[in-house]
Amino acid sequence: MAASIVASIASGGAVGFSLGLLGGGGSILAVPLLLYVVGVSNAHVAIGTSALAVSVSALANFAGHARAGNVWWRCAIVFAAVGTLGALVASSVAKAVDGESLLFLFGLVMVGVGLAMLRPKIGIGGEPRPVDARMCWITAAVALATGALSGFFGIGGGFLIVPGLIAATGMPMINAIGSSLLAISAFGLATALNYSASGLVDWAVALQFIGGGILGGAIGIAAAGRLSSRKGMLNRLFAVLVLCVAGYVLLKGTGGA
Repeated sequence: MAASIVASIASGGAVGFSLGLLGGGGSILAVPLLLYVVGVSNAHVAIGTSALAVSVSALANFAGHARAGNVWWRCAIVFAAVGTLGALVASSVAKAVDGESLLFLFGLVMVGVGLAMLRPKIGIGGEPRPVDARMCWITAAVALATGALSGFFGIGGGFLIVPGLIAATGMPMINAIGSSLLAISAFGLATALNYSASGLVDWAVALQFIGGGILGGAIGIAAAGRLSSRKGMLNRLFAVLVLCVAGYVLLKGTGGA
């Protein structure tokens, strides 16, 4: 029991540290860590528990961005509301998918995230676009798609939300990051509540994971300043780690390991 608690706190700390250090992408490791390090035996429970941890972590970071004035509130609220519908529907569908298939699909998503992180970042936003029908439809489509992805796999989805917000609205990168966190928190909470209704959230593990994440996040943020000149290299190394874990998840998902 003690070993399991230590594993939960340490795994949460690893995710929190990567989020604090790199600013995103770390939550993709939550489900594999819960399954293969903490020892959660059910893929659906791992996803439901991960969604809760992701939601709390995003909310904590959102508070800081809100205080700094980095949130476009109207866009953030609309995006979160529309995307939450996608998260609720997709999480309901995911509960009906067998765990092995779900893990295989999750591994494919991890490959996509790893490859996306290897690509150099381009642009910091553009000119804000007029609020017209086209912008509203694009924003709604991106919100539904990212909400569904988040709900289906119990991940944050910020790697899609941030560029989606920039493409739809033209908002600067820092505002897209701040605004995305409200959506990530809402998607995660909706997914966690949906899974919880079916008894698929391990609340004790979630609390331990969140506690470790808060501590790890603080350490990561402190380290980020000192390692800022090496952030590009750190991102690439983390992307390689994600791809390696993705390979392992795919093997497990096909019963090959």
